[in-house]
Amino acid sequence: MAVFTGVSEADVTAWLENYSLGNLVELQGIPEGVQNTNYFVTTGNGRFVLTLFEKLTADDLPFFLNLMAHLARHGIPCPCPVANRQNSFLGELNGKPACIVSRLSGESITQPDATQCAAIGAMLGQMHNAGRSFGDEMLNPRGAAWRLDASRQVKKLLPPQDAALLDSEVGLHAKRPLNDIPRGIIHADLFRDNVLMDGERVGGLVDFYFACSGSLLYDIAITANDWCMTAEWKLDEARTRALLKAYHAVRPFTAKEAEAWPMALRVAALRFWISRLYDLHLPREGELVNPRNPEPFKRILQNHIATAQPVWLG
Repeated sequence: MAVFTGVSEADVTAWLENYSLGNLVELQGIPEGVQNTNYFVTTGNGRFVLTLFEKLTADDLPFFLNLMAHLARHGIPCPCPVANRQNSFLGELNGKPACIVSRLSGESITQPDATQCAAIGAMLGQMHNAGRSFGDEMLNPRGAAWRLDASRQVKKLLPPQDAALLDSEVGLHAKRPLNDIPRGIIHADLFRDNVLMDGERVGGLVDFYFACSGSLLYDIAITANDWCMTAEWKLDEARTRALLKAYHAVRPFTAKEAEAWPMALRVAALRFWISRLYDLHLPREGELVNPRNPEPFKRILQNHIATAQPVWLG
């Protein structure tokens, strides 16, 4: 359940007095999500989502909220933060940093087809293009330094074969980073559960709280590693080609990106294998995240290593 901090109708009614959103009509907790408290809020002026941040601090949040506002202004269907009467996107509710954003249409899907993969590929390209004019930057909190530190902590808890694989991949990507290819603002977590599909159309991109500055190709690889996987944890050729071709039509790939694609797939799989190993073996006291099985991303990584040339445009 993603309601970690209780909020009553009276709490929200009082909080909304600092906004021009009308009176509260309905308040409903949202069970999805793993890190923040979320509620659907319906007022006389429309439908919104209220988020109380359980881990991120008030100092962390302006980058993400300003990014969503920027992308929404540029036509990307993402939650648009609503400013309060002090012209701030960020407030406080029941002792937690809080914001209220527009509610989007659609629902997440578990088995996307090639048409839906093409839709998310095109939308990711549009998001990357829109991010070019966003002035702020954010270092990737799950970048190379984090991978090295986290892997050192978890590898002693793994079977020798897994520890060796982890060491080998972390060392490889430290020596061969994704340099000299286009960079910009990336979502960095565009899994199926962070996209709302409205039929074959993308209704919304959500959960921007891992967004940062980074390699655009890395963002595409993260997306493909979730949207285009078969039951055997290998890339489905039809879905992968659909995603890449649709993206390429919006933001054409460079020759260096084509060369770097196999490494991008591997480092994207490595990042989520490490984070899931860490959440499973080294949960922090009071951690709200229910750890997810790290095995799928180990399998994805191993299959990428074994594939001489993954699906590409061509």
